[in-house]
Amino acid sequence: MERTGIHQEILSRGSVFRLWIRRHGVGLAGLIFLAGLPFLLSGIWGEPPEAGWPRFLQGLFIRVYLMAVYALSYDLLMGYTGILSFGHALFFGGGSYIIGILLKHFQASLLVAMLAVTLFALGISGLVGALSLRVRGVYLAMVTLALAQAAFILSEATDFRQYTGAEDGLQGIPVPAWLDPAEHRLRFYYLAMVFMLGAYFLARRLVDSPTGRVWIALRENEERAIALGYSPLAFRLLAFMCSGTLAALAGALNALFNKNATPSLLSVNTTIQALLMTLVGGVGTLSGPIFGAALLELAGYLFNRVFGPLWFLLFGLFYVMVVLAFPHGLAGAWRRAWARHHGPSWGSAPGSEGSARPASL
Repeated sequence: MERTGIHQEILSRGSVFRLWIRRHGVGLAGLIFLAGLPFLLSGIWGEPPEAGWPRFLQGLFIRVYLMAVYALSYDLLMGYTGILSFGHALFFGGGSYIIGILLKHFQASLLVAMLAVTLFALGISGLVGALSLRVRGVYLAMVTLALAQAAFILSEATDFRQYTGAEDGLQGIPVPAWLDPAEHRLRFYYLAMVFMLGAYFLARRLVDSPTGRVWIALRENEERAIALGYSPLAFRLLAFMCSGTLAALAGALNALFNKNATPSLLSVNTTIQALLMTLVGGVGTLSGPIFGAALLELAGYLFNRVFGPLWFLLFGLFYVMVVLAFPHGLAGAWRRAWARHHGPSWGSAPGSEGSARPASL
């Protein structure tokens, strides 16, 4: 009897392990690939990780990681709460300017500057949410656009040139020597990668929490959520603050990487970038914006390098083809293919990433 019990326990543990591998194997393989990518590139080009093409491609992937977090933050609003914002650049660009001004003009430490960015993001996103959530639909989008454009105009105003650099932007942001991407590109690469993973898992915990379920309920049937006693304004305001904080932190790291903050970061084009990445990757899928950011950033670089001045036009056509080929986004196509071959994933809940999503996504 004792041997039979031990044997059954071993079989049970083996089943649990196989289930875990089935659910998380793709994600684990992707994590291992990204962690070893700098050394893989080094082996392919026969150069040190901090030199030549490996160094350049690390910079390209750093950009992907930071824009992935920015797009992911936008998906929290549009995908899970049903809020279409045209002013998300306010948080991304605002985070860039806040950390740049504090480091350059006030000689603040990096820790203090990052804390200030977080507090700024919580405050400004709360304010934007409180003002814009009083209206609905296209009017809400217009209010967020107007607020972001006001910040864009202020960033170019000559009155604040000594702090913002006006139309030239804030250049030469000092970065602590131990994190300087010019000297320690590999270190910054891993920081950006860990930041993206941390943002994803934090967002995953949020949308799978009771609060996240209320966001989805408000998106799907606001009247029923109100009848159950939930306040739409309070929960949507919380979504605004969570989304804005992630976007501002991504903007802060972007400023550290590029050592500048320019008015373009506050423009509507920056918001459109997040919208496109979310649509290409899959709305309401957390993992989708990451895939969308990777595809658009890497494809954009290749189109620019291969086609020169025509790249923007051809890239637009490429984007249209991707949207037509994957109307539910890359993550949506993946989970539908998974459902056809494996059936609905165990433990998935309707409304998060779809009832047939692989749990590893």
